[in-house]
Amino acid sequence: MKSASVRYRIVPSKLAAHRLEVRCTVDNPDEAGQRFALPAWIPGSYLIRDFARHIVSIRAECAGKHVPLVKIDKHTWQAPPLASGAALSVVSEVYAADLSVRGAHVDPTHAFFNGTSVFLRVVGREGSACLVDLRRPVGKEYENWRVATTLPPADGESGAARQNGFGLYRAADYEELIDHPVEMGTFTLAGFPTCGVVHEVAITGRHDCDVERLTADLRRLCEWQIRFFGEPAPMSRYLFLVTAVGDAYGGLEHRASSALICARDDLPYLGMRGLPERYRGFLGLCSHEYFHTWNVKRIRPQAFASYNLDVENYTSLLWAFEGFTSYYDELALLRCGLITAKEWLSGLARTIDRVHREPGRQRQTLAEASFDAWTKFYRPDENTPNTSVSYYAKGALVALALDLTLRAGTAGRVSLDDVMRALWLRHGAPEDMRGVGDDDIRLIAEELSGLDLEAFFADAVHGTSDIDLARLLRPFGIRLKRSPSSRAPSLGIRTASEGNELRLTTVYDGGAAQSAGLSANDLLVAVNGLRVTPASLERLLGRHRAGDEFTVHVFRRDELMDFTVRLAAPPRDCHRLMIATKSNPLRRGWLYGTDCPSPD
Repeated sequence: MKSASVRYRIVPSKLAAHRLEVRCTVDNPDEAGQRFALPAWIPGSYLIRDFARHIVSIRAECAGKHVPLVKIDKHTWQAPPLASGAALSVVSEVYAADLSVRGAHVDPTHAFFNGTSVFLRVVGREGSACLVDLRRPVGKEYENWRVATTLPPADGESGAARQNGFGLYRAADYEELIDHPVEMGTFTLAGFPTCGVVHEVAITGRHDCDVERLTADLRRLCEWQIRFFGEPAPMSRYLFLVTAVGDAYGGLEHRASSALICARDDLPYLGMRGLPERYRGFLGLCSHEYFHTWNVKRIRPQAFASYNLDVENYTSLLWAFEGFTSYYDELALLRCGLITAKEWLSGLARTIDRVHREPGRQRQTLAEASFDAWTKFYRPDENTPNTSVSYYAKGALVALALDLTLRAGTAGRVSLDDVMRALWLRHGAPEDMRGVGDDDIRLIAEELSGLDLEAFFADAVHGTSDIDLARLLRPFGIRLKRSPSSRAPSLGIRTASEGNELRLTTVYDGGAAQSAGLSANDLLVAVNGLRVTPASLERLLGRHRAGDEFTVHVFRRDELMDFTVRLAAPPRDCHRLMIATKSNPLRRGWLYGTDCPSPD
């Protein structure tokens, strides 16, 4: 690796105040005046987060003397021209209280950060090698702290990673630097080898996790995914960074690690039998982020071929990179033997429910949802279900439909598996910096299968009609059945409990409530003069039939209002997937893959 001309030092400095001190030093700064910038967003989470707002103070120095900095926009600072050969250091104090997978969090129990939150970018030197000095907090109470990260140690450098992992690390460039999150603390650490790759799990927070069970299950999962794309794996080491709290769920992918946050009850415990729903959900999260090691971290849309971290990077392909990953995250659990076909089909039915319960699917295409992620997906409001579709959930259904279409149209010869592997070989493994174009997935699928898929993509990706999954599933011996999710008539609302009261959080387009004039944020008080509580609404509705009218009393702001509502029939939005034939070769290949044993 080339000699590092950019050096960083980071230390948790005031833990109770959630502060990190970060020093960035650059040799031979720009003669016109060096600029420094902090990213506005983090890859994998498509929202402008303006991390620079967490900088508490910032200063610059050269040869021990103060250097003035001028802030030229919300996240960029400029130093004046300096004498040739001088080294310039910028020291920032960062407020780190974001307990999530996207930012930075420091307190007396641990420190976690993503590079986008803390490491200033030396403008014009993004391709320069970097050295990073990870420092332990000062104090005897932190002597047992250690480091978990996949940043490569700076071997051969004085001060290279030493006791408990503190010390020097190296990154080839700025993009690599910010793609390796760091955990410091007294976490639980366990490891397992898979396909020649060392995998580790670091769990922060109080927990009673059966680490042996967790690592055994993750080993099966990771082995399947590596072999799905083909050995060797694209990383020599992988790390699951898990933060266990009272109640949370989320993950963010990185090139050789994933940051995960979960409820501590999601983790397996000693003596646990089977695969409870909460633990299955956590494994699905791990599977999703691990699959991103290939699909988005290396197989990238053209817009992400080279990130511009100052502004939004628009793409209409998130339906493939997030949706296809959502399709495979639980399919991987099935194919590696962690769940049964019945369990997988049940989860798939819930995804169908989720898509069909939101009218927004009839307004927004998947391509539009992908493009609008920056302004809509991460900023939902009370009207989002009426205007938007999830590129995760509907993207997974498009992946399903494309997989079934390819398999049925080629008698099982070609599948979405083949398309994913072709994307890897053409765009991922060779580090193709052009990225995947808008039509590349369709063109590869057509090339491999010989099928004309233009109409399929026009409807599924660029249209708003529902996919006829019942028809697509029939050749696989699977029957899709629709039924009402409730016997009670429908108000066409979504509610949230506030103590013993109910507030309307969404009023669905075309529903009974909207037709009567009810609005999101109305506080539901009574129905036909009877007080309504979270426990009583369903019972009250169940005593009526579709077409019945009753009076609803609500508070809108501080005004008491009443509305006459004509109840609608319950929507047929509950789906079940049932195996209709005892044996089916197409189904066997679909559910279990070519290399997996199946009980079919």
